[in-house]
Amino acid sequence: MTRLFNRQAIKDLAKMQVARYGNKADHWSVIKKKKTHMDKALKHFDEFYGDVYGKSWESIRTALLIEEHKYMAVVNSFSDIDRIKSELESHGAMNLKTIYEIYKEHIDENPPKANKTKNKQTKNRIKSLISDAEVSTVQSHYPIDYVSPPISLSTSNETEDIVIENQGLQPVEMKPIESDLNKIALDENRIIQPNAGLSGLYEFVPATKIKGMEDWVLESQHYGYYKEGANVLVNIEKEVLLTFPQYLNIYTFEENNGSRFPSPKKGSTGVLDYYLLDGASVLPVLALDLQPGDAVLDMCAAPGGKTLSILQTLMPNIMTANDIQKSRVNRINKVINQYVAGIGQWENRLCVTEQDARFIDDKDIYNKILVDVPCTTDRYVLHSEENNIFKPQRIQERLKIPELQAAILTNALKIISVGGTVVYSTCSLSPIQNDGVVSMALKKIWEETNSILIVKDMSEALSPLKCLYKFGNFGLKYGHIAIPTLQNNWGPMYFCKIVRTR
Repeated sequence: MTRLFNRQAIKDLAKMQVARYGNKADHWSVIKKKKTHMDKALKHFDEFYGDVYGKSWESIRTALLIEEHKYMAVVNSFSDIDRIKSELESHGAMNLKTIYEIYKEHIDENPPKANKTKNKQTKNRIKSLISDAEVSTVQSHYPIDYVSPPISLSTSNETEDIVIENQGLQPVEMKPIESDLNKIALDENRIIQPNAGLSGLYEFVPATKIKGMEDWVLESQHYGYYKEGANVLVNIEKEVLLTFPQYLNIYTFEENNGSRFPSPKKGSTGVLDYYLLDGASVLPVLALDLQPGDAVLDMCAAPGGKTLSILQTLMPNIMTANDIQKSRVNRINKVINQYVAGIGQWENRLCVTEQDARFIDDKDIYNKILVDVPCTTDRYVLHSEENNIFKPQRIQERLKIPELQAAILTNALKIISVGGTVVYSTCSLSPIQNDGVVSMALKKIWEETNSILIVKDMSEALSPLKCLYKFGNFGLKYGHIAIPTLQNNWGPMYFCKIVRTR
């Protein structure tokens, strides 16, 4: 009996030791050591973007990690427009078009000067103008004899601008990687330096081990988009004005105002009043410069916010929203059913398709193509484990993202009609997925076709929106990027406007 008792005591003691020192899944030590896919994404961004964005990365990182970011409301032109606009204005929101026009008028009357004191006075005057407009908008919803008229909602303090000034885009001569390196200057922005973080390297090299400098190669060499002896000059033209279609009404709150829009409700026509989307997502739509009678293709349209924004202009004669998977196509159809179903004559003009964007062959049908490609979705991967691109199982897929993006953009540039516009966009901060992909696609088009393409420098056109967006020029040659800030936490959003002239 004594022996049995002793054996049981030893078993109990062993269980206690396992409970104390074991590695159960719910043990605090295991939980502490466990890294999520979101952690891996953040580590990758810290190592890669820290080098790219320098001191600005800390503030961008802080904004990205805030779970609730800022939205804009796109008024549904198929509902009660006047009522919706009135209700949004009563909440203190302002029409983006009004903000743009006020700032544009002031900039035209007061060209920027080198004197910093005068520049500060200009900013203060602009804030005063926008404040007066806010007061006028809000007061319009109160009786004339109201005792205490509302004041402007603007309470923001002057914030420090990004250190690197946007100097605008300049013509870029692209040269082959394999040509005589002694005769050309290497573009060091495309070279991985030895002090760069290793997880950033995965954007460039599909390798499992890094042994030494022999493994540090140029991105363009890996993707093989350059041919020996090929040279091309990319023409860049300035664009001075951002056009707002008459029926595209976008509402936003001013800088440092984190107010949330109420959930949209159904109006008298049975569709929802407005669509909420990231405030930077409207920029590629505006860059399209939509005109009456346009034939528009949204190549990678899911979930459908940009397609819907295009429809709100009432300008397209043909609108095709495409995506590659049935589940994604279903998301587009859901948005259309909530906002457009049964309204107007769109049944014969609106088409939702399920195709691989790389192989769409409808040449010379569309004069406006939006190429909002799949990307690393930088904000999303920091807040969701679901379907995270930084899962180990998806590493090969992530490595091939730039190649996929370049193939989609190249096809868009091939099928766009002469005189037509292609706008390429991502919600990534990666210079490889942004300017790098544009560079690869332009090179590919130059090699394979006789097309002449012009990249639009939109710096001047975007200038009036600097009150709401931070456009950083971090070595960009072709496009523009709106980076997240604490004052206006939307984005990131990179976009590049390309026009085919032949």
